[in-house]
Amino acid sequence: MCAFVLVAEDDEKQAELVRRYLEREGHAVAVVHDGSAALAAVRHRPPDLLILDVMMPGTDGLEVTRLLRAADEPPELSRLPILMLTARSTEDDLLEGLDLGVDDYLTKPYSPRELMARVRTLLRRASGIHVPLSGADRRVLRVAGLVVDPLRHEVTVDGRHVDCTPGEFDLLSALAEEPDRVFTRPQLLDRIHGSSGYISARTVDVHILNLRKKIETDPSHPDRLVTVFGVGYKLTGAGGPAANGSATDGMATNGAEPNGATTNGAAARRGA
Repeated sequence: MCAFVLVAEDDEKQAELVRRYLEREGHAVAVVHDGSAALAAVRHRPPDLLILDVMMPGTDGLEVTRLLRAADEPPELSRLPILMLTARSTEDDLLEGLDLGVDDYLTKPYSPRELMARVRTLLRRASGIHVPLSGADRRVLRVAGLVVDPLRHEVTVDGRHVDCTPGEFDLLSALAEEPDRVFTRPQLLDRIHGSSGYISARTVDVHILNLRKKIETDPSHPDRLVTVFGVGYKLTGAGGPAANGSATDGMATNGAEPNGATTNGAAARRGA
């Protein structure tokens, strides 16, 4: 699974270390050391993956992400997988990047093995360099005007094309595979990041909020992607008014899963 990876990191020693590990896995790598150079490089030759440091001189990593995710950028840039490297360790800082459209992040210091595992996961998700899809994975998912095509990595709502980041696409696909099933946040997190316990479950909340902006007529009063209090989220098969005590504020909970919601699916089955 060879890919072209752009590394934007102002620490030259760190950038060289990342380059060596990526090349060891067979990837072609380009390295830049500031945000402006990263934008120019991406637009000149869109990579399969962008590894982006937050704290860079001039245009920082968050601003680079904001510009790449802008609506007027071509799809190959607006959907470009972005792995953010950050020395900031607070949850709010990390969620800010996800809210802008970052697909995954690593907090410094990190191990090279962990970085390569994240790279492999993002590249498997990205269109054009997927592992072969099984018959079930090729199935087009249709839920009340929402169409999710795993093979083409495309989403439409009532015929309107919707651009999704890889993380958003994986989450929406999981929900669309089982309409009206209630998923807990840990269950959805496992779908998009695997069993990485160090990633906050609030990551799911951010993806849900961003998806609502893209697929709902009124994101503040969702009728497709709804919240079930005390449990999690579901994609309604009818696409009608939210039911079952669904919330409209975009958050299932603010902290630990309440009311006995678990990661083993029991709570989800009770709410389905």
